[in-house]
Amino acid sequence: MAPSRTDSEEAYDYIICGGGTSGCVIAGRLAEELNATILVLEAGQDSADLENVHMAGGWSNNFDSETDWNIVTEPMVGVGGRQVKCSRGRFLGGSSGVNGTLCIRGTKQDYDDWGLEEWTGDKMFGYMAKAETFHGKDWFKANSADHGSSGPLHTEPHDLAPISQLVRESMIDQGLPFHQDMFTTGETPHGCGDVIRTVHKGIRSTAADFITKGFRRENITITTDATVDKVILSKDSGELTATGVLTVSKDGQQKEYRARKEVIVSAGAYCSPLILLRSGIGPKDELAKHGIECKIDLSGVGNNLQDHVLCFIFYEVLKEGLTNDYLAYHDNAIASTYQLYQEKKTGLLSTFPFGIFGYARLDERLKDEPLWRDAKREDGRDPMGLKPNQPNIEFWNTELYGGPKQYTDFPIDHKHAFALCTLLFNQHSRGSVTLRSKDPLENPVVNHNYLGDPLDMLVMTEACRYANEIVMKGAGTKDIVKGSWPSDLTHHAYTKREEWVSYVKQHATTCYHPSGTCAMGQSNDPNAVLDSKLQVKGVKNLRVADVSSVPKVNNGHTQMVAYGIGEGAAEIIKADSKVKA
Repeated sequence: MAPSRTDSEEAYDYIICGGGTSGCVIAGRLAEELNATILVLEAGQDSADLENVHMAGGWSNNFDSETDWNIVTEPMVGVGGRQVKCSRGRFLGGSSGVNGTLCIRGTKQDYDDWGLEEWTGDKMFGYMAKAETFHGKDWFKANSADHGSSGPLHTEPHDLAPISQLVRESMIDQGLPFHQDMFTTGETPHGCGDVIRTVHKGIRSTAADFITKGFRRENITITTDATVDKVILSKDSGELTATGVLTVSKDGQQKEYRARKEVIVSAGAYCSPLILLRSGIGPKDELAKHGIECKIDLSGVGNNLQDHVLCFIFYEVLKEGLTNDYLAYHDNAIASTYQLYQEKKTGLLSTFPFGIFGYARLDERLKDEPLWRDAKREDGRDPMGLKPNQPNIEFWNTELYGGPKQYTDFPIDHKHAFALCTLLFNQHSRGSVTLRSKDPLENPVVNHNYLGDPLDMLVMTEACRYANEIVMKGAGTKDIVKGSWPSDLTHHAYTKREEWVSYVKQHATTCYHPSGTCAMGQSNDPNAVLDSKLQVKGVKNLRVADVSSVPKVNNGHTQMVAYGIGEGAAEIIKADSKVKA
């Protein structure tokens, strides 16, 4: 049955398609100009009363439900033909309400590598700081010059569980020097440190805070349960111009909204390209498959999909009280843990159970590998395209057993476990996001092509081998680890690369950092979808502003990138508005 349509029309200066991380930031900042009206269109529900958004420890309860986009990849050769669940937050605030709360910005070189004057490393680090209000702790030595003090995003350091203190000791022992605030400064490509979290006083801070709570403004209209189908395009003096959007509710009701100034698509790396494709903007051949008229032939829409591939490597711990499993899985502990959170906003559920983090360069470890040694490389860069001031991999430990929902071997019988996680940076493999159909309520076809490039597998397996050495040989952990968890795995004894290749193929998963599917680029770049001001090529008054716009994903996590893109986009839009006036 065809969707029904309402005749009423509403008009706003700016329409923002997507109430996720970047979209909420842009709306909040544009609303500071009180003569502008802003509409935020969010496909999901309001997050104000979603307990598992505000209680960081409840994050996984948002998945596999209506608060999750429930996106699953196609089978991928590089991970043994497996499909991977790529959960995304489907509510106001988006994935800022389900992520690991981690503020890992990468290095300034990551953004300088984009080659775009508006998005240098200095500017991006400034935008990320602008979003933040940092709250220190007595034990944490912060580099205050790199932290913000007036943004809606409240952050603070994480108090480590005993297992994390031991992992830190092992990281230092195995060659990763300690630099406490290194993930804020972005100046250390090889070392370990603490990571700031988007949590304050037991409450997760999300992008929705930019347009709610103390930042709610009368000139912002928030409409939830409104999936953007397409951008309405018209010819204005011969130029294709965005003039509004068409939405559909979950019960099939269509509605049009008119934009006086601009339409800003901020629906994320999976959904922003879909909106463009349904609007007739994208690869002509792809649009023809679905009977969509091609209005602008842009080959890059939906391509250049990147992510950070992740492996959890779990170990059983001999001594009790080191991990936090006893607070979650033993007997009826979770009931008292939950009561503590409700009464005092403290305890296990008040934070995210990740501990100490590390960056590592792998030049020395890989120098004799033929694939690494003989690979083509640019001057001053390694075979992965990284300079010496950029890390190849990231490590961190969990403070109890757990992760994505496939990890179900909970140590309920008074046992204890933790993981050392490995994450691959600057992978060569690229994937794609394409339409499954013209139906705006149907999820896309996603192929991340994880580990499709041999160099990616080489670096990832070396990262896992290094991680295992940290745990099994490191001074802090070597005497408290019994072996692999669950016990039918034997990775604690792995020494050969082929053993790690098999492990990675079976266990590699997403770090929930999809990026790059509507990438910015120079005017002569045939694969660029956007110019350096986030404007869609060939269309007036239409921008894409979220992590889909980044040409190359940073060597860190993408939460702060999404905030930075939002802050930078708002400044660019304000400046352009003044020029047009």
